[in-house]
Amino acid sequence: MGLGIIDIIVFVVFVASVIGIGLWKSKGEETHGEDGAADYFLAGRGLTWWLVGFSLIAANISTEQFVGMTGKAADWLGMAIASYEWMAAITLVVVAFVFLPTFLKSGIYTIPEFLEYRYNSFARTFMAVCTMIILVGVPTASVIFSGAKVITVFFQGQSLLGLDLGSITVGCWIIGILAAAYVFAGGLKACAWADLIQGAALILGGVIITVLVFNALGSADPETLAATAANPEVTAEVIADQGAMERFVSLNKAPLPEGKLHMFREASDPEIPWTALMLGLWIPNFFYWGLNQYITQRTLGSKSLNEGQKGVVFAAGLKLIIPFVVVIPGILAFNLFSGDLKEQAEIKNQAVVQEFNAGKKEQVYVFTDTFAEGHWDIAMQMAASNAALLDSGVTISADVTPAALLDVNTEFINDVKAMNRGRKKEERVPFSTKLVGYDYDAAFPTLLRNVLPRGIGVMGFVLAAIFGAVVSSLASMLNSASTIFAMDIYNKAKKKTTQFELVTVGRICTVAFVLIAILIAPNLGSPKFGGIFTFIQEFQGFISPGVLSVFLFGLLVHKAPRSCGTVGLLLNPVLYGALKWMPATAGIPFLNRMAICLGVILAVLTVMTIVKPLPEPVNMPVNAKMDMSTTKVTKTWGWVVVAFTIVLYIIFR
Repeated sequence: MGLGIIDIIVFVVFVASVIGIGLWKSKGEETHGEDGAADYFLAGRGLTWWLVGFSLIAANISTEQFVGMTGKAADWLGMAIASYEWMAAITLVVVAFVFLPTFLKSGIYTIPEFLEYRYNSFARTFMAVCTMIILVGVPTASVIFSGAKVITVFFQGQSLLGLDLGSITVGCWIIGILAAAYVFAGGLKACAWADLIQGAALILGGVIITVLVFNALGSADPETLAATAANPEVTAEVIADQGAMERFVSLNKAPLPEGKLHMFREASDPEIPWTALMLGLWIPNFFYWGLNQYITQRTLGSKSLNEGQKGVVFAAGLKLIIPFVVVIPGILAFNLFSGDLKEQAEIKNQAVVQEFNAGKKEQVYVFTDTFAEGHWDIAMQMAASNAALLDSGVTISADVTPAALLDVNTEFINDVKAMNRGRKKEERVPFSTKLVGYDYDAAFPTLLRNVLPRGIGVMGFVLAAIFGAVVSSLASMLNSASTIFAMDIYNKAKKKTTQFELVTVGRICTVAFVLIAILIAPNLGSPKFGGIFTFIQEFQGFISPGVLSVFLFGLLVHKAPRSCGTVGLLLNPVLYGALKWMPATAGIPFLNRMAICLGVILAVLTVMTIVKPLPEPVNMPVNAKMDMSTTKVTKTWGWVVVAFTIVLYIIFR
């Protein structure tokens, strides 16, 4: 596997120690007593600020970020993808001082539980079911897939105990089973204590990778680097005598859309246009950090309001560091190893190319301009095949550019989509998976394989930190999904349950949910998803604007009628689906679709409140055991984080 004996020892000892400490710290949980569910699902409501802060980061940062976000940075987005991290810092500060006081004061176990107290039982059940389905099918499956992606790229061609480590399916089973065993035994307390070590190790591992990548950049061949420059005026002669940091700027600084050092991208950008920074990007941020069960479960387990707020602000400060150890290495992965990413794309494209060469002409072939540049003849043949399939009569000129060829082929694809809408499923013309020039999702494992030294323990430590991050994130997601089922669905349906019964149901759900996610995960490698990071954000759009709308009204508009919860939650998937699939709006970036949905739903809820307000505000339950005091020091640090975030946006504008 290319690992030295010291690397293997460090890896095994670190992973075993982290898991062992987590399980040891959780062994005192009493699942039979009157607080059994609180012990298992919320760590006995005793988490201190440093446990909350590191646990939030470790639960959040996993291969989902290291693979997905690094891949987006390697592609055209560059630094713009860092908005998910830096805007999260401001979001966390707002969550700490606006959302958290209400949640802790009410003593809720889950976010959907709040909706029943504020609105009605239907709102709670609807959000619980939607959250559980999306949590298992989207982020859980995505983290399993991205973890397996690291295994397959890093250990390509290797086997262990007869298992092919180059197989995505094998990697998914290995990671999923280990995470399920972990959360099955220990609950949230095990996750939180392991996350304390894992969060620190993740940041340290990211710093190590960043340092090594810049070292590699400083000694790399100027000719190879110049071929990846965003600005064509940057030649090998220009960067020959430059240092690593100068090379990073020279290679990636250019006017939009080619430049990768811009936080504010063009309004036409399909993923993060500057317009999305005004509103659209705030929606998934507030949903994720304030209303997403697997994240907020850490804050709900806080020892007191002040401990919870300090922990959230601490996590916000750590979020400012993440782009420097994830996004920038992703940009440099393309500069240093574009050839490796091209090789990985060849592997991904192989099955579709073989189908075409074998004479399969009854499907529409989809490809990118980078694929066309590297495979000009076959791209021309595929476009001609698409034209013949449509009987369009279009003749493609031999001197057409890759970009123009892509435009022509895109018109064919849109024509087929329009044609398919009026046909039964079995009569529709199928599409191939998208053929790509570079496999950007392979950027992070390619960095690991090429820059980490072997045999001295560094590689073992970094791999252990990343592997532990996968297990930590999955354990968090599985624990939260099982909490929602046990507390919001099972406990509510049966009405009379024991604490031990609820914990047992939660453990059974952990096994069931991980099996479902493992079966979904291998399919996420298809290029049709546009990368796992986009897949996650895109599909959460079906619930996040609606959930955020009803929570904003529930928290801030005290006389909003109870029916607002039902209307807001049901209206969002209808609106979002219509914007996504209607021909007239299909090209709108998903963040802008979220913004439109949020605006429409807020307008509807406002009208409902004006027409029929509640005569009296709803009385929420009160957890008398919770210390609700806070301090000025915590608030001051919150403002410091906000100020630093603004400065970073000015620097990378």
